[in-house]
Amino acid sequence: MAVASPSPATAAAEKKHWWLTNRKMVERYVREARMLIATQEQSEIAAALRLLDAALAVAPRMEVALELKARSLLYLRRFKEVADMLQEYIPSLKMVISEDTSTTGSSDNSSTQLSRERVTLLSSGGASEPACTCFSVSDLKKKVISGLFKNVEEAGHWRYSVLGQACCHLGLMEDALVLLQTGKRLATAAFRRESISLSDDIFSSIKHPFSGENHQPERPPKTEFESISHLLCHIKLLIRRKTAAIAAFDAGLYSEAVRHFTKILDCRRGAPQGFLSECYVHRASAFRSAGRIAEAIADCNRALALETSCIEALAIRAALFESIRCLPDSLHDLEHLKLLYNSILCDRKLPGPAWKRQKVQYREIPGKLCSLAAKIQQLKQRLAGGENGNVDYYALMGLRRGCSRSELERAHLLLMLRHKPEKSCNFMEKCEFADEKDVDSVRDGAKMSALLLYRMIQRGYTSLVATILEDEAQRKKAVEPVPVAIGGMFVAGIIW
Repeated sequence: MAVASPSPATAAAEKKHWWLTNRKMVERYVREARMLIATQEQSEIAAALRLLDAALAVAPRMEVALELKARSLLYLRRFKEVADMLQEYIPSLKMVISEDTSTTGSSDNSSTQLSRERVTLLSSGGASEPACTCFSVSDLKKKVISGLFKNVEEAGHWRYSVLGQACCHLGLMEDALVLLQTGKRLATAAFRRESISLSDDIFSSIKHPFSGENHQPERPPKTEFESISHLLCHIKLLIRRKTAAIAAFDAGLYSEAVRHFTKILDCRRGAPQGFLSECYVHRASAFRSAGRIAEAIADCNRALALETSCIEALAIRAALFESIRCLPDSLHDLEHLKLLYNSILCDRKLPGPAWKRQKVQYREIPGKLCSLAAKIQQLKQRLAGGENGNVDYYALMGLRRGCSRSELERAHLLLMLRHKPEKSCNFMEKCEFADEKDVDSVRDGAKMSALLLYRMIQRGYTSLVATILEDEAQRKKAVEPVPVAIGGMFVAGIIW
């Protein structure tokens, strides 16, 4: 027997009842979450986050719940989740998914390529509209008074300020600068529109309170505004110094580039983890070009401690080891790099989240992998041929061949003071970690790599001291006087 389908009127009534019931539940969740967030305690905010997730499961586009969730994640320092939640607003990121189908049809090859493009934060309504429109002040006043001058981002300008702060802590400084400036401009414009739309009676009552009432005028909260302003100043300073350092490096002024990068890395306020890792890689390149191999290896070690999958740091350190003929360490880094390339090809995407800045593109990986395999084979053949223990310690310690022992002692003392294993974690004091769980792993990696570099410098010092002592002994033996018989008498002579 066929079951009678419900009538449209009954279905509409049930849908309305379901919506009203869930709406009340969602509003209650949001209200309770707002009360928990007001306590400013992490446990309460974590409970509020669970309520907001439940509310967004029913109403995924509820603006108030989205804002409260983003601000809760920001307060809990879960910056990666904020970036994942609002990644479509990151200016330098645009995900392009391309699926390539083979011509034979036997297999389906799909690859995800990450390309970064500038996106327009504030849409002007159409491409044909001019960027700047001239209008009279009277027309503008009429639009404001009548309420016709509305911004499309008036309800969602919080996205830019919250995402900008998260991007800053994740090391995406250029994106954070654009987002925070945009959010600050939108918040200021929204406050001006709100104040202009108020009636004259409100302002008159604020200026002249009734007698016997201790009425204070309400002012907008300036705490977030001031913190964003200070954050913008810090971001501009870091970007300015980084730009000057890169310009000096491109001009061949490597010492100047090292000086600018050192200002960033030793800044009193500190910098985010991702930004510091990038600066360490750049300073390693400057040290390498200046011939300071030990300092360049140390910077690569710090960059890899902060970010274990840093492809550029691995490539630079492998080239540094090969330049001083330390082939086993170079081969180890190249094997690690090969594993990273293979994992990228297997996963069909670059390592890390979509918003993470990468120095390599997906389409370049196959070619790089082929050249890397050839390089690894070449190093293995050199090792099989016995080219193993001939390390160029002169280049490692920044000395010329034939240097004196005093020069060696001075260079060794400076390197020991800079690269003591006890000082290997000092750079972490200037680092703002995006996740506190990474602190232990970064500390362990920094200690291990610093200890290996310290032992290498010690081996170099021991080898060079032995070489210098042997050269001095040979020179002393060449100029020492020997007895020569002349007419039955022995006279001291010098053998040349």
